[in-house]
Amino acid sequence: MRVYVATTNFGKLREMESLFAEAGFELASFGDYEDPLEGDVSYADNAALKARALHAQLHRAGRPANVLADDSGLEVYALDRRPGVLTAYYGGADLSWPERRRKLLTEMAEFGGHDRRARFVCALHFIDAQGREFATMGTVDGLIAPEERGELGFSFDSVFLYPPTGLTFAEMAAEEKNRISHRAIAAAALSAAISRAGAGGA
Repeated sequence: MRVYVATTNFGKLREMESLFAEAGFELASFGDYEDPLEGDVSYADNAALKARALHAQLHRAGRPANVLADDSGLEVYALDRRPGVLTAYYGGADLSWPERRRKLLTEMAEFGGHDRRARFVCALHFIDAQGREFATMGTVDGLIAPEERGELGFSFDSVFLYPPTGLTFAEMAAEEKNRISHRAIAAAALSAAISRAGAGGA
């Protein structure tokens, strides 16, 4: 089943290709995709907003298709759950991801507390070519590492420590991360929901 993904983040797209391979999804990007203006309250609402925007854009282009969108973020307990829904804009829209990670570590150092608990959250929203919609959520708990570790992954992976392994997400092979991540949990739930409903198509 061919599915267009509402993202311009190719690290995220590659990860989702692995997560949905067993479900038979052939993921693709749409070159003319235009990101809608996201809200600052709900991951689920933002994922739905992006999926509906891409669905409408494909229809206008005469290409009705299955679409998938993700909205995810990092919540740090000591920072009142920031960056949260605005993770992709943490520190300002013009910052690079290395700059965002440095800012987060600096903010944690300035906080000076011992509470380094954090969690990743992922909301997925799928719309099939007929317009049926499916939504799922996934979370994974961890800690903010005192410094960056690892070269893999993207976003805040190199500062997100997963205690059961003692590794950051950026130190894990893709196969290992894709067994336990927030996105993996949401993807498994979504694949099951779509399969039960018999949604999608070529």
